[in-house]
Amino acid sequence: MEASMSMEEVVAEIRRLQREMGALNKKKIKKLHPDLMKNALYYFPDWQHAVDKSIS
Repeated sequence: MEASMSMEEVVAEIRRLQREMGALNKKKIKKLHPDLMKNALYYFPDWQHAVDKSIS
């Protein structure tokens, strides 16, 4: 599996979506933004780690 986004782009997109949507439910993101989910899981062990990294 290859990433189509950089880690910085993933973090920036998570931050943007968090501002717009509030809580970033894994199921909702997987359905609405599958490419973001795929790229986040390329760089981070799971979705929660990606979200935690983006808000720290």
